[in-house]
Amino acid sequence: MKQFTTPQQHESRPEENTTDLLLGRLRASPSVPIFERVQPDGSYLPLSTADFVDEVKRLAKGLIASGVGSGDVVGILSRTRYEWALVDWAVWWVGAVSVPIYETSSPSQIQWIASESSAKYILVESTRHREDVESVRGELPALEHIGVLDDGILEELGRRGADISDEELESRRVSRRLEDVATIIFTSGTTGRPKGAELTHANFVDTTRSAVNLLGQHVLPPGSRMLMFLPMAHVFARLLTVLAAAWPVTTAFTPDTKNLLPDLAAFRPTFLLAVPRVFEKVYNGAEAKAIAGGRGKIFTAAADTAVAYSTALSAGRVPLRLRLKHTLFDRLVYGKLRGAMGGRVQWAVSGGAPLGARLSHFFRGIGVTILEGYGLTETTAPVSVNLPWDVRPGTVGPPLPGATVAIDDDGEILVKGVMVFKGYHRNAEATAEVLRDGWFRTGDLGSLDDAGNITISGRRKEVIVTAGGKNVSPAQLEDQLRAHPLVSQCVVIGDQKPFVAAILTLDAEMLSTWLANNGLPEMTVAEAAQDQRIHDELQKIVDTANETVSRAESIRAFEIIDSDFTEENGYLTPSLKLKRNVVVQDMAPVIERIYSGSKPAS
Repeated sequence: MKQFTTPQQHESRPEENTTDLLLGRLRASPSVPIFERVQPDGSYLPLSTADFVDEVKRLAKGLIASGVGSGDVVGILSRTRYEWALVDWAVWWVGAVSVPIYETSSPSQIQWIASESSAKYILVESTRHREDVESVRGELPALEHIGVLDDGILEELGRRGADISDEELESRRVSRRLEDVATIIFTSGTTGRPKGAELTHANFVDTTRSAVNLLGQHVLPPGSRMLMFLPMAHVFARLLTVLAAAWPVTTAFTPDTKNLLPDLAAFRPTFLLAVPRVFEKVYNGAEAKAIAGGRGKIFTAAADTAVAYSTALSAGRVPLRLRLKHTLFDRLVYGKLRGAMGGRVQWAVSGGAPLGARLSHFFRGIGVTILEGYGLTETTAPVSVNLPWDVRPGTVGPPLPGATVAIDDDGEILVKGVMVFKGYHRNAEATAEVLRDGWFRTGDLGSLDDAGNITISGRRKEVIVTAGGKNVSPAQLEDQLRAHPLVSQCVVIGDQKPFVAAILTLDAEMLSTWLANNGLPEMTVAEAAQDQRIHDELQKIVDTANETVSRAESIRAFEIIDSDFTEENGYLTPSLKLKRNVVVQDMAPVIERIYSGSKPAS
């Protein structure tokens, strides 16, 4: 069994907890604003760490006055916003356990998470959210209070806690130790009921310190700025927000990605955290805009040059002619692309799904280096990340300090270390299934090179076995197809079937622009799904993707459907992962149609 260890570079004290990270920031970097809050006119107002700690303490006293005890569970149901982070820290300050709930959750999902975690208090964003909780309150015997952010509950809690002494608050803050549970994060549920992953204070403290020690000065030097727009209910955004609060970084929040470009321009971050779909949208949008403006050939040449430049950087030598072309395109194209992201972004971290080597090279080539990382809810987000001084596009880098990664005999990735969770809440059977012999069995397939860099090849449970016995990992093909501006989502099928096929959905936002840029008439998504010219275009990218796999693994047929896979219709998780089993079940008529048609040529 091949394995690789990155030694831990720090030692935390057993009596510490996550709040010590924030107090450490207050002592070490008091002059760097911890947050900037957007104002009605669109400007951003800085907030000092000292003032934030005061707000946290005021809110924490209100929670104590409301009966929240050490070890009690407080649910947070809200979009990404400043108040989310404020509540999170206040919950930890009173020794309680926070449980995030996606703001898009249905009442039944809310009921499951709140009842499984025995939530005593739930803070929600809006009246709509309160009504959703109220609709299932009869099934939540532990729930005592519901507070609404938009109705001023935080101010009310501040007044309510006026009589709580500083001494009582401090005794509550230190009541939790590294070994205690800090949060229960319910997995997004691509298969079956979500399971509650218990993450300890040690998971947050040690993972944060490992990441800061390794990457802080390079990627987030003091004074860096991070715009957070991913859901705070997801472990990826949560860990990075904690890390940024522990290190001299200024963070701002935006709840709606539809306003992302104006928010980037206004806040001007130096660092971004995103999922691959965001970077795909940036690239496809820029390409479509260039084509519409008659600069399509220039953009293509610039993109090819960016990829070539990054590839040459990885090889250790950039030829003079390539450097000159890169300098020219930096003035003509790259500077404008960086400007669309606020003009100051130099680093980004991508996770949640494979990014793709070409896209990684492209962004690095325009001056925004994306460090692709790998992790799960059960690993407090990061297991590994690409190193700034040794970027390896196509890999997710080596393990973080304090982690060991191994590849077992059937290719599954195993992890042990400071980031691995305590276990699933009230689910000993599921815990025993994944925590075995000191290892967390991730369910992902991959490989390790001699430097410890991990390459992800797919999800063990998603491997397709064709009728001919060929094992096919769908992720590699799906990622390539989703890169096309016309494609929104893709699911590769073929389990126990004679050949591999795919179901594609169209990107409604990009369709009109792509049609105009390609001299085609305006049409609806339903019309485009049936149009032979659209089919022929997507056949090209299918053919290109097929060149990366063997003949037995290649997509031999595909169908375009006139609906999309979204979170709203239940086909994607809130972190945009495909619920493959749900799609395959509901798309049974489409699948039957594909395989009952004429057999593809061999």
